Amino acid sequence: MTMGAFSGRIRVAVERMGVGETAATSLAMVIHELATNSMKYGALSVPTGTLDISSTTEPEEISLIWLERGGPAVEAPANAAGFGSELVKRSVSGQLRGSIDYDWSREGLIVTLMLSRKRLAL
Repeated sequence: MTMGAFSGRIRVAVERMGVGETAATSLAMVIHELATNSMKYGALSVPTGTLDISSTTEPEEISLIWLERGGPAVEAPANAAGFGSELVKRSVSGQLRGSIDYDWSREGLIVTLMLSRKRLAL
């Protein structure tokens, strides 16, 4: 794929937030895993798919929403306990003190990450 392959297909509209050294590695790994899966199986695996990443704000938490649309029909995996999934779950709940929720909507995957602002700053 060329560098322009995703031009106009990925939109990131999140608030500015401080991310410390410790949290940066965990957050980057989570985003990398989601992006890899989108490229293999989700919206970014087809030329018409789109990805929107947005945020909502609470005083103590930030919610990041990963929304895929226009890709293949989505079904929840029979076994969501692969190495990558387990690593994501542990990183979000352990290191970032947050939660991750998957909505396997037929129109496309929706992932909601709830993250502690204090933990993100570390």
